[in-house]
Amino acid sequence: MKRVLVATGGGDCPGLNAVIRAIVKRAAQERDWEVIGSISSFDGILREPTEIRVLDERSVAGIHVQGGTIIGTTNKGGPFAWPVKNKDGSWGSVDRSDEMIRKLQYLGIDAVISIGGDGSQKISQALYEKGLNIIGVPKTIDNDLSATDFTFGFQTAVQIATEAVDKLVTTAASHNRVLILEVMGRYAGWIALHAAIAGGAEVCLIPEIPYDIKKVAEKLSSRFNKGKGHAICVVAEGAVPVGGSLTSEESSEVGYANLRLGGVARKLEMELKKSGFEADMRETVLGHLQRGGIPVAYDRILATQFGVKAFEMVLEGRFGEMVAYRHPDIIAVPLVDAVNRPNFVDPGCDLVRTAKGVGISFGD
Repeated sequence: MKRVLVATGGGDCPGLNAVIRAIVKRAAQERDWEVIGSISSFDGILREPTEIRVLDERSVAGIHVQGGTIIGTTNKGGPFAWPVKNKDGSWGSVDRSDEMIRKLQYLGIDAVISIGGDGSQKISQALYEKGLNIIGVPKTIDNDLSATDFTFGFQTAVQIATEAVDKLVTTAASHNRVLILEVMGRYAGWIALHAAIAGGAEVCLIPEIPYDIKKVAEKLSSRFNKGKGHAICVVAEGAVPVGGSLTSEESSEVGYANLRLGGVARKLEMELKKSGFEADMRETVLGHLQRGGIPVAYDRILATQFGVKAFEMVLEGRFGEMVAYRHPDIIAVPLVDAVNRPNFVDPGCDLVRTAKGVGISFGD
C-alpha cells in the first residue's frame, strides 16, 4: 500500500475540505493508495507523539460544504523555523526539516500534497529541494499567487465582503453617514476591488494605488448636499496613503513571522476628519468573517478540480510542481515559478478601468 500525506497550512480558507475530499475520492479509485492527514500542517509530523489520521471516503463524506479544514492548519513556525524556548525565556527557532523528512520516510509516506498559500508553497519548494516528493495546491483568499488565474476561497471572501457592503448601504443611507469597510488581502487589493464594484461603493482604496486623502474627501463630499447623503468606502487592509506606510504592527505570537495588518479603516476616518470632511463616519472591520463559513459553489468546484489534479500529479510523479488554474484548464506549474512573483492588481487593468468607469474613486 502506497501512502500520500495531505497537509493544510497557512490561514484557513473556504474550500480546503473540498480539496481534501477530492484527493481522497480520487485516490480511492486506485485501490493501492492510502491518504494520511497531518494535523495542523506539518506540525502533526513534528510533534511527539505524531498527530496524523487516516482519511478515507467515509471520513470525508459531505465535508465539501464545510468551512475550515478537518485536519487543522497553522501559520506559525514550520519545519524550517520550529519555535523553541531559550534558557533565558526568549523564543528562537530551529530547522527540523531533515528530521521531518526522515520521519516521513519512516512512516512510509511516498508523496506529500501541501495545500497552502505563498508562505506554504515556499516551504514546499524548499522541501522539494531537499529531496521530498511534494506537490503544491494554491490556497488563499487574497488571490495573490500569479501562477494561477484564481485561488479557491477568493470568491467566497468576495461574496462575504459584497454582502457586507449591501448591508452597510442601508444603514449609511438611514443615518446620512459614510461607512468604511475594511477587508483582508494583505498586500493585494483583489477582495476590495471586487467587493467595491459588486456592492456599488463610491471609494475603493487598495495597496497598489496609494491614495491622496484630499481626493478621497472630495469624492465623498460630492455625495452630500446640505448634510444629507451617504457613501460607502471599501478599503483593503494594506492600503497606504501617498508617501505613507502600512497600518501594521509586529506580532507578539510565538512563531508568527508576518506583520499583523489592520486598523486602516480607523486611520482613514481620522485622516478624513483632519482634512476637514465633516460628515458622520463609522468603520467596520470584516476581519476573519471573510475566511470562514460555507464555500460558494465556484470555490467548491475549483477546489475539487485542484484536489483531483493534485493526486493525478502524484501518480505521474510530477513533484516540485503546483496545481494551477489557467482558464479553462487545470494545469501544473513549477513551484519555483509559482512563488517567485506575487499577483497584485495592475492599476491599469480592465477591472480598475471598469471601476473608474462607474465612478469609483481610488483616491488617485
